[in-house]
Amino acid sequence: MGNYSIQEFINQTKQDESANDYFQLETPRMLEINLSDQVWAKTGSMISYTGDIKFEREGIMEHGLGRMFKKAVSGEGSSLMKATGNGKLYVADQGKKITILDLDNEKITVNGNDLLAFEPGLDWDIHLMKKVAGMMSGGLFNVQLEGRGMVAITTHYEPVTLLVTPDQPVITDPNATVAWSGHLEPEFKTDVSFKTFIGRGSGESIQMKFSGEGFVIVQPFEEVVYSQSSSS
Repeated sequence: MGNYSIQEFINQTKQDESANDYFQLETPRMLEINLSDQVWAKTGSMISYTGDIKFEREGIMEHGLGRMFKKAVSGEGSSLMKATGNGKLYVADQGKKITILDLDNEKITVNGNDLLAFEPGLDWDIHLMKKVAGMMSGGLFNVQLEGRGMVAITTHYEPVTLLVTPDQPVITDPNATVAWSGHLEPEFKTDVSFKTFIGRGSGESIQMKFSGEGFVIVQPFEEVVYSQSSSS
């Protein structure tokens, strides 16, 4: 196992030319976008492309000063790039597993660090988690998406979806929380005894509580994101 001739390796790993969906998983950890117009993707996620595609960071007036101001406050710098043109674009994020969600006039909120790409027809906005800005080292903003179109999210390992019901709230670690129903409003709470019990960093004392009806997507990994506003 693991020994291939060059031709055997090419045959086993070459791109699938038969696929033509707008978003297509080339592998579980690489997304192929069949671009004919434009798409939003995480800055720095481009692996390769064919055809005529141009990339630009989100412009100051792209969605008005309000969103740019909120993003600047989040300390994340420019988190989204716009790819425009015709061709095949391949994107990935540090080998994380990719899941494609097809929204049908639905709303979902995604942790800013776990959003890989989405169709330009979706309405989106950035939501800051102001209450935890001083308590968490990263993941300070979320992106709320709504409408019809595809969204690609990333997780460390396989995601798990937890159902929230009126009689059963769901409590999660913010660093393991990937996305949730767009209408849910998480409540942030601290638990000193929980922090003491775990015996790790200060972030362990923060919890997210989801109440109502909906779902929460979590990953089996606590992703602590440090400010990287100066990097791409």
